[in-house]
Amino acid sequence: MPYDSSILPDVSTLTVGVLGGTGPQGRGLAYRLARAGQSVVLGSRSPERGAAAAAELAALPGADGGPVPGTVTGGDNALAAATDVVIAALPYEGHAETLSTLRAELAGRILVDCVNPLGFDQRGPHALAVPEGSAAEQAAALLPDTRVTAAFHHVSAVLLTDPGVAEIETDVLVLGDDRAATDAVQALAARITGMRGVYAGRLRNAGQIEALTANLIAINKRYKAHAGIRITDV
Repeated sequence: MPYDSSILPDVSTLTVGVLGGTGPQGRGLAYRLARAGQSVVLGSRSPERGAAAAAELAALPGADGGPVPGTVTGGDNALAAATDVVIAALPYEGHAETLSTLRAELAGRILVDCVNPLGFDQRGPHALAVPEGSAAEQAAALLPDTRVTAAFHHVSAVLLTDPGVAEIETDVLVLGDDRAATDAVQALAARITGMRGVYAGRLRNAGQIEALTANLIAINKRYKAHAGIRITDV
């Protein structure tokens, strides 16, 4: 079956929370979703930082040069976790601790884990071993009542946060065991101009998706690029 975004659910009325919304990746995803008209809540360990980042994001231009059409608010991570779909854009070092403290708020919600467990040394970036197999599987183990998916691992934060970039031509690989949840995440990705959300398998396959980010970083360094993923013949 060829890719067809028209068969995906309508997610335009959903509110998206971003844990770690003051970091480059979280802020960039929040900006692109708000630019597409989505309501977004930025979360941070500090509610003041979350609110300040939201005010800055709301002042950025939308696609037509005016203010972003989506509603942007901010506060602490607990506020961001109490939304319809929650993106975890956290440093791996604080991933488990942050999610554990939000177990009650995240119960029943869709969580989109985009954390890449990476290390860096003199030989460059490399994937870190995660006892559960991947950051996404770690999230699922910590949050048994949450609909955990994995997506947005390979999108350049530089492109996401640049108002002058009109389209981000890339495919977002979406993984998860709950097909209704992965459909919703695919649809969210497709809201961002230039992106496609492509279903890429069950959550147990998230490890290699996260690890591939190390290769993309190496590509970007060598070619001075902001490389992404495109899936052929779909």
